[in-house]
Amino acid sequence: MNIVILIQFLKERILHELNLSWLFLAQEKFKFYHINMKQTLFDKVWDFHVVKHVEDGPDVLFIDRHLVHEVTSPVAFLGLKTRGIGVLYPERTFATADHNTPTINQHLPVEDPLSANQLKALEENAKEHGISHWGLGHAKNGIVHVVGPEYGITQPGATIVCGDSHTSTHGAFGAIAFGIGTSEVEMVLATQCIMQPKPKKMRINVSGKLNFGVTPKDVALYIISRLTTSGATGYFVEYAGDVFENMSMEGRMTVCNLSIEMGARGGMIAPDEKTFNYIQGREFTPKGAAWDKAMVYWESLYTDKDAEFDKEIYFDASDIEPMITYGTNPGMGMGILKNIPNAEQVEGGVSTYKKSLGYMAFNEGESMIGKPIDFVFIGSCTNGRIEDFRAFASIIKGRKKAANVTAWLVPGSHQVEAAIKAEGLLDIIHEAGFELREPGCSACLAMNDDKVPAGKLAVSTSNRNFEGRQGPGSRTLLASPLVAAAAAVTGKVTDPRTLMKEFA
Repeated sequence: MNIVILIQFLKERILHELNLSWLFLAQEKFKFYHINMKQTLFDKVWDFHVVKHVEDGPDVLFIDRHLVHEVTSPVAFLGLKTRGIGVLYPERTFATADHNTPTINQHLPVEDPLSANQLKALEENAKEHGISHWGLGHAKNGIVHVVGPEYGITQPGATIVCGDSHTSTHGAFGAIAFGIGTSEVEMVLATQCIMQPKPKKMRINVSGKLNFGVTPKDVALYIISRLTTSGATGYFVEYAGDVFENMSMEGRMTVCNLSIEMGARGGMIAPDEKTFNYIQGREFTPKGAAWDKAMVYWESLYTDKDAEFDKEIYFDASDIEPMITYGTNPGMGMGILKNIPNAEQVEGGVSTYKKSLGYMAFNEGESMIGKPIDFVFIGSCTNGRIEDFRAFASIIKGRKKAANVTAWLVPGSHQVEAAIKAEGLLDIIHEAGFELREPGCSACLAMNDDKVPAGKLAVSTSNRNFEGRQGPGSRTLLASPLVAAAAAVTGKVTDPRTLMKEFA
């Protein structure tokens, strides 16, 4: 039996039996076979998970982890029921409630009938099919893309899908992770596979040292502003360079989370010691000998020298400053000290650009500094982790919330909530006049009661600023937790570095 036939046999055996020991044997054979081949990180993970390649068509891709929530899953489960089939591998499916959950009084019945019905449906469907379910009130409940990494569900070299656009978050661990539609949710539940055309490959390199006050959120918003919201369409992005190597895992999650906002199918970063240290010992990560076996595979997950990308882009870290958006898509962003560009300076139609500024009630050439704001939101799967609350607290400490500001501080999970209390951040939050809410997606997409009123201006650490995204008629400025904190205590758009220097 030659090596190619053996590898195929092993792959088929793995996918049939899902025996972990076979997985690592096959991966070792893969390493031997590809020793003289130049592969990207993306190629290594994708190609290993291909069950069947359709000529001039999509690949049938095996999915290691399927994350579900209450919004995009009910119709998918109904489809299974209609066809009289079940969930193929319930142990590979994880359900949590996050989108429709209230962020206050979670111990009380949910008042909104639609939300209540969706939450009930998730609970019932999970129970019927033997799926792990972390519903409202569960100690492990939280935003799906926050709790996945927290509990070690997210692992290097895995394929991960969810009926949610920002599934790309999990790419920070060297996983291929992307959002899927409801019909695809049903497909994965039924078969543990999905049909997908293989995207093209892009590498974005950011090298050098970040300036004072620049966060991972700023890096991501800067990249999107340079590439526009369509600049990575059709690509899966790998982030490389010492800026990402030096980032914390939470920072890497923020960057990968925002990959889709420039049109990418997803984003990923090669796992390293920082990755392995983060996931070791978590509930769903391998233990003992299984960990050692896993490391054999995980340590092979990097882009080979001289591997080719379809497109490669380079940025200098020194060019990045604290960012803020001014329009109605994440690509309409700029350094916080700059003025809003003229229509002729940006890509796209003039009329569309002017319509966007009209919605925001802004004008070309205006400065963002000093604009009065009404709401501040810190949270979401982009910036709802403990490092984000540490950053927020570092600015508000010793200050008071501005009287004109309504602030929603929403942790991404109960684990984040517990850390806020354990580290003394809750005291800082209360002393400054803020209140901490309970975990959930909250005002990111305004599917619960956390809606910014029409016409009001919000500085938000979330991921989208489309018209009405945070409530009908609401206006959103995307920014980092530092920029959000500075706005929260001054009542206006403020360069956070001016406040940080006071404590330097």
